[in-house]
Amino acid sequence: MTPIDLHSKSKHLFVLILLCLATAFESKAQTFSTVFAFDGTNGSQPNGPLAQGLDGNLYGTTSNGGSQNLGTVFKVTPTRHLTTLYHFCSQVECADGGVPESGLVLGTDGNLYGSTTFGGVHNAGTLFRITPQGLLTTLYNFCAQPGCGGGYGTNQALIQGTDGNFYGAAPSGGRNRGGTIFKISPAGKFTLLYSFCSKPDCADGSAPNALVQATDGNFYGTNQFGPGGTVFRLTPSGTLTTLHRFCVQTNCGYFPAAGLTQASDGALYGTTAFSVGSSFGTAFKITLQGAFTTIHRFCTDLDCDDGAFPRGKLIQGTDGNLYGTTTRKRSTANGGTVFQLARSGSLTVLHTFPGWRSDAPGVIQATDGNFYGTTTDATANHHGIIFKLGIGLAPFVETAPPAGAVDLSGATAVDVNRAPTR
Repeated sequence: MTPIDLHSKSKHLFVLILLCLATAFESKAQTFSTVFAFDGTNGSQPNGPLAQGLDGNLYGTTSNGGSQNLGTVFKVTPTRHLTTLYHFCSQVECADGGVPESGLVLGTDGNLYGSTTFGGVHNAGTLFRITPQGLLTTLYNFCAQPGCGGGYGTNQALIQGTDGNFYGAAPSGGRNRGGTIFKISPAGKFTLLYSFCSKPDCADGSAPNALVQATDGNFYGTNQFGPGGTVFRLTPSGTLTTLHRFCVQTNCGYFPAAGLTQASDGALYGTTAFSVGSSFGTAFKITLQGAFTTIHRFCTDLDCDDGAFPRGKLIQGTDGNLYGTTTRKRSTANGGTVFQLARSGSLTVLHTFPGWRSDAPGVIQATDGNFYGTTTDATANHHGIIFKLGIGLAPFVETAPPAGAVDLSGATAVDVNRAPTR
């Protein structure tokens, strides 16, 4: 196969490359397995999206457990060996923060970035950088601005923009107590971009979820309230446009509990945790111009086999389908699900968790082709697990972070500035 040459696009793309590990995380058709079960001492209640490092390992956070019982950062290898890289609140007066609930994002420098909801200088959470070896640096302490104008510590994942800065959403705090959108440089320079509830009756929404940067360069996201939630567009300079208000249609969905993903067709896809009528949530599609379509309603059959209350972000797999999780089924005898969703709306349940509730905050597809995620309540001791789901998709090469609409799913080699990387 002819290698892909990124030379002509290098000024627009990040050229750090995640290469699939040919023998690691082996892929098998339709298999589910537990990669690791937490026991409390090494963390408890894993949450937020996992991140795959440049070394091929998976990185994440737990919101509880560890030496101070206030959360950890962990690494898990292809051989399923877990290392606790950091125990939060290890510093005096919890200056390093605690209770990380947002997961991690891989930066182009190879480090991981995340946030805490507790602790820090102002006891309102922090933004941090951590190396793959476990060296943690606090970049920002929330509530450093008067009246917590920048927002409180966030449980929403950061993203890295095409300008190299990180962008995030704080669901609470801000100038109007409706949450904020902010930018922070890798060196820790914090910039407030928008404070929600700046319009009468919070017409612009409140409690924002994690962002996505679309191919037009703007940021898109959802608000949980306003009153049933909104979809918005935010320019890099901070100008906000509301594209959709939930519950303006019959049998509508409302309360989007996760951010959006942009699929290869250019449209944005997301979920609502609730809906009028069934009350168990929806999946939707919205164009960058605001044309909105509900593509799936959860719990449409008597036994609710397709799951209920989706709360994790959808992702697009290398097969073009969307993948996500639900919190639980209607029956208290069954937990949540991992599902495959065609962009047309046809849904296939891939796995059902045991127990009455399984908070699985979405999945990622690693470069071995398999899907990985965490869930909090799928074990008897309720400390949570890391799981792997294989459906037979092939390994692939990925830019880090993903670069727009460039598709490397079938590549076996990549030229970076005319230097082959394999």
